[in-house]
Amino acid sequence: MATPLGKGIFLIAAPSLRDPNFRQAVVLLCEHGPEGALGVVVNRPTGVSVSEALPQVPILEGQRHVLFSGGPVQPNHVLLLYRMTQEPGNTHHVFDGVYLGGDVGALERVLTEPAGTDAFRAYMGYSGWGPGQLENEMKTGSWIALPADPTVVFEKEPERVWPDIVQALGGPYAVYAEMPADPGLN
Repeated sequence: MATPLGKGIFLIAAPSLRDPNFRQAVVLLCEHGPEGALGVVVNRPTGVSVSEALPQVPILEGQRHVLFSGGPVQPNHVLLLYRMTQEPGNTHHVFDGVYLGGDVGALERVLTEPAGTDAFRAYMGYSGWGPGQLENEMKTGSWIALPADPTVVFEKEPERVWPDIVQALGGPYAVYAEMPADPGLN
């Protein structure tokens, strides 16, 4: 049975998807509705640290958190994704203790007083679709929708995310899982 589109869904780029912005991408859908959809690519780390992207946030100084490329829309804008046991202020709930947005206070709390599996990821830009656009891409087979997993977003090695999910899909997809990652992705 197909997974319906909505917040908290992974969009797995089909092996046939050739768009360089999304080739071998796994997108976490953070918003979805009649006005369109918004998500972040969870498996594209950059060579930039979060402290370089957010120099105005002193607590990040000296931290080694890597900035991810969230997608081609607003590439100079940083989005924060949190996994927290308590909902931080100024955020939008995505799924299972995962929140988008937030303020410096939430970031400071994760860095100084993390509880359990609290974590964050920072993304430059995001992936966006206008009304009906994502639904049309689903019809053409560009994406495979699956329920998202917070451990994949926050703990899994980014370069293993797409091939491991494709491998788990089995059948005709499994052959693509062992292909080398596209060198143009990083």
